[in-house]
Amino acid sequence: MQARVAAGGQAPPAEDGCRGSYSLENVLRVLLSPRMLAFHALVALVVPSFIWLGFWQLGRWEEKSAAVGLQESNMAADPVPVERLTGPGEEVSADERWRPVTATGRYDTEHELVVRNRSGEAGVGMHVLTPLVTDDGTALLVNRGWIEQPPTATSRPDVPPPPQGRVAVTGRLQYSETEENTGIRVRGGLPEDQIMLVDVDRIAENLPYPVYGGYAELTEQRPQRADHPDPVSPPEFNTGMNLSYAVQWWVFTVVAVGGWIFFMRREVADARSGGDGSAPGGGEDPVGGPSADGHPAASSAPGQQPEQHRAPETGPERREPQHTDTRI
Repeated sequence: MQARVAAGGQAPPAEDGCRGSYSLENVLRVLLSPRMLAFHALVALVVPSFIWLGFWQLGRWEEKSAAVGLQESNMAADPVPVERLTGPGEEVSADERWRPVTATGRYDTEHELVVRNRSGEAGVGMHVLTPLVTDDGTALLVNRGWIEQPPTATSRPDVPPPPQGRVAVTGRLQYSETEENTGIRVRGGLPEDQIMLVDVDRIAENLPYPVYGGYAELTEQRPQRADHPDPVSPPEFNTGMNLSYAVQWWVFTVVAVGGWIFFMRREVADARSGGDGSAPGGGEDPVGGPSADGHPAASSAPGQQPEQHRAPETGPERREPQHTDTRI
C-alpha cells in the first residue's frame, strides 16, 4: 500500500487486475440471454428468406431474358409457309411463337369476329379477326389489326373491309388464347360476332372448314387497302425490374447480417461497462459508508468541515507540566 500523500487523504483503491477484461463465459451469458436468443431466431429466419427472394427474382429475370431472346430471334427469322409450323387442330408451341408465316387465300368476312378490350396506340379498342381460306380449303385466322370501340357496348363497330379477291399475307404466328395464358376472364352476354379471347378451337367449331392451329398477327398483305385497321404493334422487349430487385434483396441480407453483428457487439460492450464495479463519480465513498481502507467514513452536517482523523501519536509518554505555586 502506498503512503498517504496528505493528512486526512484517502488511500487510492487497489488496482483490480481483472478490470477491463471480460471472460468468454460472460460473453456467452450475454449472447445467449432470452432476449438475444429471440433476436438470433429472427435473424436466422430473415436472412435465408432474403437470400431466397434474391435468387427467386434472379430466376424470374433469367426467364424473362430467355423469353425476350426467343422473341427477338423468332421475329428476325425468315417467313415460312404456315403449314410448316402448324396444321388443323394442332397447337402452336412456345418455341414457334412470333415466327413470321405466309399464306395465300381469300378473306371470309361472313365469319369475321371482333375481339373486345384490346389496347392500341389510341387506347382501348378491338381487334378484327378474319378467316383467310387458303387454296386447299384450310383457313388461317388473321388478326387484321386494331379499331376503335363503338359508342355503346352493344352496337357493332365500324370495321374496314379487307381486300377483295386473292390476298397474300404475312404475319406473326401466335398460339391460341386461354384464360390461363392471358389472365382474361371470359364472360357471357356479348353481342353477336364479339369475343373476349382468340380461342381457336372454340372458334373453329362454328366454321365450315378446317382451321390451322394458332392465328397470325398481320404485318403485311398484298394488295392493301387504303382504309385498314391499325396493325398490331410488335411486343416491347422488356426484362422488367427483377434483376434490380434481386440485388436489393441481397443488399438487405448484408444489412441484416451487419446489424446483427453490430447489435451483439453493443450488447457485450454495454454488459462489460455495466459490470466494472466502479461507482459513479470516480469511485468516491458514499456518505456514511465504508471507505476504501475499510474504516467508516465520517459524516458531517451541511456547512461543517469534516473532522480530521489523526493517527494516535506513538513514542514516549507525554507528561503534564508541573505547576509550581509561585505565590508568596
